[in-house]
Amino acid sequence: MRVTAITLVCLAVAGSVVGSASEPKGMWKAGVATVVTTPEYSMWMAGYAARNKPSEGKVHDLNAKALALEDTVGTRFVIVTVDLIGFPRDFRDAVEKEVGTRYGLKPQALLLNASHTHSGPEIRAWRATQAWDLPPEQIELGKKYAETLQVKIVDLVGRALNDLTPAQLSYVHGRAGVAMNRRLLTERGYTISPNADGPVDQDVPVLLVTAPDGKKTRAILFGYACHNTTLDFYQFCGDYAGFAQQYVEETHPGTVALFMIGCGADQNPTPRRTLEWAKQHGRAVANGVEQALASKPRPVRGPLKLALGEATLELSAPPSVEELKKQAASANKYESRHAQELLKDVEAGRTRSTYPYLVQVAQFGDDLTMVGLAGEVVVDYSLRLKKELAGPVSRASSPRSEGGTPSTQGPAVWVAGYCNEVFGYVPSQRVLQEGGYEARDSILYYDITVMPFAPSVETLIINKVHELVRDR
Repeated sequence: MRVTAITLVCLAVAGSVVGSASEPKGMWKAGVATVVTTPEYSMWMAGYAARNKPSEGKVHDLNAKALALEDTVGTRFVIVTVDLIGFPRDFRDAVEKEVGTRYGLKPQALLLNASHTHSGPEIRAWRATQAWDLPPEQIELGKKYAETLQVKIVDLVGRALNDLTPAQLSYVHGRAGVAMNRRLLTERGYTISPNADGPVDQDVPVLLVTAPDGKKTRAILFGYACHNTTLDFYQFCGDYAGFAQQYVEETHPGTVALFMIGCGADQNPTPRRTLEWAKQHGRAVANGVEQALASKPRPVRGPLKLALGEATLELSAPPSVEELKKQAASANKYESRHAQELLKDVEAGRTRSTYPYLVQVAQFGDDLTMVGLAGEVVVDYSLRLKKELAGPVSRASSPRSEGGTPSTQGPAVWVAGYCNEVFGYVPSQRVLQEGGYEARDSILYYDITVMPFAPSVETLIINKVHELVRDR
């Protein structure tokens, strides 16, 4: 593991497609590949600490999908989406190293995005331990699945790169009404409950990949900022995101649909808890894609610029030894276990004060800036970054529009969460001040080495995003 903890900011994509009459069509090359990732055996599922038995079959297959892009100077960028709760950092590091060795792909050219389905397998090493009361055989199955998945993803990237052929890229966006803010102020503070008045991001961004003549659609990459938690049963399923991809591919035969989740840490699909609602929510998001495709597409042109960096985030100080001992005696087994493990680190002097946050940037000319953030990111980040990064492009530097007139329109901005590593929640300053599950309480269900972030977390992440955008 290159670093023990991290927040990944994946600034994803400003692409390039046919723009002016003087520009050749098919400026891009694109390749796509898919692979089924459904476990071949019953195993522990990720997402709900209260689960007490392994999986019981499937609703539909889980998948990993890759979209490879290459601009006219040979810069390549591969987006991999997977029906999974999240990637541990060492998993990302291992895949990054292998695709670099086998395909010459640079670290900044690989973006992994997990749909965060809570109906998929558990691969996180800290979760797959007997400290979480998992049977030994299930711990071994988790390790086995993770190793198999790593091999599949490396091969998937290679197949997508081998599939590179001339293409056009364009951007459109629609809307969906699935997500509702889940932070409700009550007499007990902020609890997880539907809040129709809370902030939400209903955009459905779409990157459309077509043949050079624009007639045949090869791939549709789309996103939505909402927890993938309609379901809580024991069958493998992609949840609403899995159904949305299925419906888009059924509407566009021969097209690969890829879902990249946004900043949905404090957003829940509403209503929840039935398979029918998962299907309906998937249909609503798929309808958002169709709504987007009905509008005039915005050409996405090059060059492709990529960057990868880290922001050093500050962690809050751990509780005192006395407080930890009190928590260790709690009747809440999660609070007790967390306090006991943290107490060992405190007494041994092993606690950390900072967290290395990976920031990934990919921009396509002045047309599209995609920002990808690691961890479970709250919606405040996407709402803020879309405002701050969508400023007007200067006439001197902007590409010409199709009519030959310099464009003053700023880049479209796409912000994704759950990129490259999911280590816990990433609250905004507002959420930290308000408290509640996303601010602090969730650490009971994550790796004990991760403490709540200090109030500087939002500023440090946003500053890193701007730094990488400026340095392109």
